[in-house]
Amino acid sequence: MVVDDDSTGGRTGEMTKYYKVADFVFAVTLGGNRDLEVLLPSFSVFECCERPEGDLLFKLVEEEVEEDCPLAEFLEEDVNDMGHTCLYRVGDRYRVTVRYAEFEHVMEAGSDFRQVSARLKWEDPYVPSVLCSMLRIVFAQAALLHSAVSLHSSTVVKDGKAYMFMGRSGTGKSTHSRLWLEHLGAALLNDDNPIVRIVDGKALVYGSPWSGKTPCYKDKSAPIAAMVRLAQAPENRFERKSEIEAFAILLPGCSVLRFDRNLYGNLCETLIELAEMVCVGEMRCLPDMDAAHTCWEGVNE
Repeated sequence: MVVDDDSTGGRTGEMTKYYKVADFVFAVTLGGNRDLEVLLPSFSVFECCERPEGDLLFKLVEEEVEEDCPLAEFLEEDVNDMGHTCLYRVGDRYRVTVRYAEFEHVMEAGSDFRQVSARLKWEDPYVPSVLCSMLRIVFAQAALLHSAVSLHSSTVVKDGKAYMFMGRSGTGKSTHSRLWLEHLGAALLNDDNPIVRIVDGKALVYGSPWSGKTPCYKDKSAPIAAMVRLAQAPENRFERKSEIEAFAILLPGCSVLRFDRNLYGNLCETLIELAEMVCVGEMRCLPDMDAAHTCWEGVNE
């Protein structure tokens, strides 16, 4: 289910804005008359002018969250472009801390990530990045329950169809996309975290406010023609994968709490469907023009 109420409590000085990403609507409520347009500039193209009809995917509200939680069970931590994040379980809820420098910010959410409480330390100059990271984490988990996946990839669109390039950081996803732009006339949709959805039996990919170091924030979508894992190699070679192999290629790039059976189960169901719908392959390549042409020819055979 999705959130179907608008219960902010109406506290004085609160500001609520609604955003629509991948056709999912969510709300952000902050206190202190904070300017969300300044805090979240990459979200501006996704902002709704008024409260849309229908349900919300989730709602994040700034409110008091315990700074110390002795009953919290530590689950995992990571250091990446979202900062230093730590994940805990507190009963049937999740607790996430995010730190970019000396200040620690906290949010708590139910297991379905529909209702989220966040405590932000406004003296921290990294608050905009922290808030953006929190929303990325919440969106990725909440969307899993609706046949949608936040997939770490660089995505281009050519002739109305999308081509997604996946791989570990440093593999050359952005470089390969640039080659498609320069030599095949493609257009960049998103360079880091597009959203993949299955809608009416079709696999679609959407732009998002999360595009890594490349400022490419587009409220657009396209049907997926191919999903390709890149690997550096001394020569260019494309190989189409079977459905079982395709699942293994797609899984590592997905954002999911793997120890949560419900979320992980929904992800696996979506990936199985995707593997049956679109071309999934591996491209071993050099960072050159021939790599783009070889990949294009391979996915369209």
